[in-house]
Amino acid sequence: MIRKSAPRFIWRSQVPRIPSLLLNLGHALDHLFLLIFATAVSAIAIDFGVERWEDLMPYTVGAFFMFGVGSVPAGRLGDLWGRRKMMLIFFFGIGLASILVAFTQSPLQIAAALTVLGLFSAIYHPVGIPMLVQQSERPGVTIGINGLAGNLGIALAALSTGLLVKYFGWRMAFIVPGLLSIAAGCLFAWTAPREAAAPANKKLTQLQLPKHLAVRTFVVMVASGTTGSLLFNFTTNGNTQMLTERLDGIVSDPASIGLLMALIYAIASVAQVVVGRMIDRFPVKPLFFGIVASQIVLFALAAQSSGWAWYLLAIAYMVSVFGAIPFSDAMVVRYIDDSMRSRVSGIRIAISFGISSLAVYMLGPFVKASGFTQLLLVMACIAAVSAMIVLWLPGESQMRSARQALS
Repeated sequence: MIRKSAPRFIWRSQVPRIPSLLLNLGHALDHLFLLIFATAVSAIAIDFGVERWEDLMPYTVGAFFMFGVGSVPAGRLGDLWGRRKMMLIFFFGIGLASILVAFTQSPLQIAAALTVLGLFSAIYHPVGIPMLVQQSERPGVTIGINGLAGNLGIALAALSTGLLVKYFGWRMAFIVPGLLSIAAGCLFAWTAPREAAAPANKKLTQLQLPKHLAVRTFVVMVASGTTGSLLFNFTTNGNTQMLTERLDGIVSDPASIGLLMALIYAIASVAQVVVGRMIDRFPVKPLFFGIVASQIVLFALAAQSSGWAWYLLAIAYMVSVFGAIPFSDAMVVRYIDDSMRSRVSGIRIAISFGISSLAVYMLGPFVKASGFTQLLLVMACIAAVSAMIVLWLPGESQMRSARQALS
């Protein structure tokens, strides 16, 4: 943490209310767009003449790969060119790309269109979140609310896609949010104030960590972000089909499945607000470790369950998965100056999300060969690795002492 004598801004909300709401909406849209395909994949497979939905899942890997790799240039441009400009590109670009997906006619075409969508989706995390939390007095709360918005986008993807697929077909599931994103971009262009200078041109506002602690913290951020993203991608892309299997004979209607998935994500999303508030009040390391350690038990129990028991455990493990998300962004805000946050976030996201995109590629073939029970056990092992990684994070007292030595 920064010493009281260290220079810092006192911030209420440098970003006006409407642009702030639009930045949170942008997070919801970002996750919504990336999960429309996974929710509608069964309908798309039928339309394209693909026998099994598992065979179509690898075609979406380009979107998630670009979601990670594209964060590096997006973060660099956010710091050096301006975050407002990059957010405009995000809103308009991802909206048009989503509409493009709706007009595809084959697996290869949809793979290409989804890759373009993934490239624009890469802009949000390294640009939108630093723009929202810049100079925040309570970044944990801000990140928690933003995380809630993002995960409500996941819930909305399940609900809206299920309804749109049932009544209007899978193509409308891409067109409707695409038009919404374009409308949000127009409103953002009208209401968001222009930046006086790009973030990289501003003076440093907080003391930096010594090099050895900075490297160690960055490694933990990247490594824990990678394992966390693997779990996030496995669950959010596989939950709909897992729910269909585990509640087979109980629920079968696409709209009902979408509603049940939306309920899981809506409940789990609240965890980010709670965790965000806790991050502002308690040390990061023990809090982070407790959450990832709980994932080990929950995934292992879910692997051995079915029916409504599995559904309750699915809510619990998604609470833990979503609850772990704010820590990476909170560490960036706590330990990295605003002038370089987009670039650091871009590199972190590119590595962690780029590697975790393999989860999307492997999901279909792995489930086809081994089933969801084995997948849940693999996720329990990944959670165990996460817990060991978090133990390497420097403690708050060590961080504080190092900064005091530099001041």
